[in-house]
Amino acid sequence: MHDTRDPLLMLRTAAAARAAMGLRRELRPRAPGPDDMVDLASNDYLGLARNPLVAEAAAAAALQWGTGSTGSRLVTGSTELHARLERALAGFCAAPAALVFSSGYLANLATVTALVSALAAGSSSISGGFVVSDAANHASLIDACRLSRARVQVAPHLDVAAVAAALAGRTEPAALVVTEAVFSVDGDLAPLVDLHQVARAYGAILVVDEAHSLGVLGPDGRGAVCAAGLAGEPDVVRTVTLSKSLAAQGGAVLGSDEVIQALIDIGRSFIFDTGLAPPCAGAALAALEMIQAEPDLGGRTRENAMAIAELAGGLGLPASRPAAGVISVILGSPEEAVRAQRTCAEHGVRAGCFRPPSVPAGSSCLRLAARATLTERDFAAISLALTAVRQNIRVGASAGRRSL
Repeated sequence: MHDTRDPLLMLRTAAAARAAMGLRRELRPRAPGPDDMVDLASNDYLGLARNPLVAEAAAAAALQWGTGSTGSRLVTGSTELHARLERALAGFCAAPAALVFSSGYLANLATVTALVSALAAGSSSISGGFVVSDAANHASLIDACRLSRARVQVAPHLDVAAVAAALAGRTEPAALVVTEAVFSVDGDLAPLVDLHQVARAYGAILVVDEAHSLGVLGPDGRGAVCAAGLAGEPDVVRTVTLSKSLAAQGGAVLGSDEVIQALIDIGRSFIFDTGLAPPCAGAALAALEMIQAEPDLGGRTRENAMAIAELAGGLGLPASRPAAGVISVILGSPEEAVRAQRTCAEHGVRAGCFRPPSVPAGSSCLRLAARATLTERDFAAISLALTAVRQNIRVGASAGRRSL
């Protein structure tokens, strides 16, 4: 007889329950080099991840600076290359300053936790801080809210009136409004101008995660905050990732000098983490230069995303309307989404498959990410794959939302 306190038995029981709900996940290592699959699963929106110039810049940085940064940014992990990247990011995004992290996840953690702490300390408040977070925010923002120890209120998705009501009813002097610019699953765009007006009216800072908008939206790909005319506002803080449009790894925060200094002083995921590896900094710098040299890359990504969404919608699939490069096709159950992903693969298309807890129950989906470099041949394969998905959908399995 098994002891019910056996930890391995507990883990096996939990794993069996996840498998029964269609929530078992597997690692699928890719082989080196390109393959014949049409890639709609990655976040390589501009198609720069295999660009020779970007790869050469990463290799050159490794030869000059080494393969790792060797320590935290405050010890040995800051190089002249990191400083160049921060200046380039700030200049491109029209921000006063930038601070580079080893991942976008850690950039979000530091931004929310450090700002809550610094604002509360600056107001001599003993009641801590208050954060209003969109219900569809990425896990990194959710975790950041939890770790901030602030009082957190989750606002319905894209509901500006709910954000205003939450801020109006708070008792804490320090407050943040936290949102993605382009949401990572449905691909819709936050009402940034309206959110900023509300945040400013109630003395809050607006924190915007631009992971899925940098390089794709805004003038020459400078992001959604620039597109909204908010880049120069002192009460707007942006986080970005280097691992999507910039074809590298890492993250950064864009904001005022005061914001950046607070992150350096008290941002735990900055202070206690090894700095970004130099090859990643070199690659991101090269990608940023290519975006400026080819400013139509983001527009091509958006056009291709809309073409995929219209193709899916024309087949009767419940596809979201993309604001940037992300399209979701809602299929309802985890099993249906996994089956659709498998069908796509059989027709030469690599598609993302999102299931709980990544999405709410009943909203499992194919997540398709457009790329600037998609060809007519790629679209022919996508059409065949989505046609097969539609033919295989079981009656009543689909649960669409925000469809075209």
